[in-house]
Amino acid sequence: MRAEATQVAIVGAAAVPCGRIQQPHGSATEVLEHEVLAGCVLDAVAAAGVAKDEIDAMVFCHPRVYTQQLYFGTFMANYLRLPMNGVVMEVVGNGMTGGLAFEQAAQLISSGRARLALALGVSFETAISSDEHMNRSIRATGDVAFHAPFGFTPISWYAMDAVRYMHEFGSTRAEIASVAVKNRRHASLNPLAQFRTEVTLDDVLEQRMIVEPLGLYEVPPRSDGAACIVLASEELARSLRKPYARVVGRGFHHEGAHQISEVPSDMINFGAARAAAAQAYSQAGLTPKDIDFAELYAPCTIVEILVSEALGLTPRGRGAAATAAGETSLGGRIPICTSGGLIARGHPPFVTPLYSFVEVLEQLTHSAEGRQVRDATIGMTACELGNYNAALIHILEAVH
Repeated sequence: MRAEATQVAIVGAAAVPCGRIQQPHGSATEVLEHEVLAGCVLDAVAAAGVAKDEIDAMVFCHPRVYTQQLYFGTFMANYLRLPMNGVVMEVVGNGMTGGLAFEQAAQLISSGRARLALALGVSFETAISSDEHMNRSIRATGDVAFHAPFGFTPISWYAMDAVRYMHEFGSTRAEIASVAVKNRRHASLNPLAQFRTEVTLDDVLEQRMIVEPLGLYEVPPRSDGAACIVLASEELARSLRKPYARVVGRGFHHEGAHQISEVPSDMINFGAARAAAAQAYSQAGLTPKDIDFAELYAPCTIVEILVSEALGLTPRGRGAAATAAGETSLGGRIPICTSGGLIARGHPPFVTPLYSFVEVLEQLTHSAEGRQVRDATIGMTACELGNYNAALIHILEAVH
């Protein structure tokens, strides 16, 4: 008979503010990734109220190509002096990497392989030259034969999404740009955010175009960051006698496409997110109306709109209008990206989804201070591959 799966909880988390941490190679003083991440681990373990020697496993986000230290996970096990019987490993899945690290750590606990596991990672890229960053991180993310020769980059296909969305539903660029205004307002309340100055709609619309119709404030910055999430069996979580967040639903779907495929499809439908969300809602026994807030992986304003619709949080074709009307703001019907999201909190690639879990834990334990969602009980996270051709969804609930 198959043993019943162990319930999984988040009991602690820590992260550094997104922004510029990395210095160019050859600087008089350099901050290295392992130094920053080690501080996150110590802070997260302290916040969880557990002992370092209780950690059974560490699942790392694979470091960026700019990281000097190879075999980063095992190096960190040595740097932290952490022997363990679970596993020390790295995972990678483009924008989904942090979510996969969380998922693998959760599965180790669910299967009984670990009682306490860390999902953690660090990403530096701000001191890399623009040409190197474009060639190593952006140019070849799509099909190197089909996309790369034409300079087709992620912002390009999101811009195509925006144009198609306006054509299909009659939305305006101002409605789409209202996402940036909302997220900057949320970020102004988040000490982990890279951009903490509020902006007006005119400010957003007046910025230079990156890829039309998306301007500078509607796309993500280059960011450094590091985060550590402490996951535990619910039995262990209860023994700590403090609030925690329990994982109640999860879903994943890959549609068998890479970024934008040559196979015709509805590119603004985000079918993978719809399929993954359906799995998560079913497992949790919940519906979109039960969600109190959501932290979405949304590299551009239009992406937040499209994924909010795919998850059922806003009606199809009405996500932009809902944002402009304040429905997705703090105090609104369904607050989205209370952290400020990728375009305001910051976007350190690979570890970005871990910041979503930091925000969810703070919201569900009612420790988000000025950006607290009132009576938050159920939260949702989403992360993606490419134009949401794959999605990983988690639903968590507060336990007090």
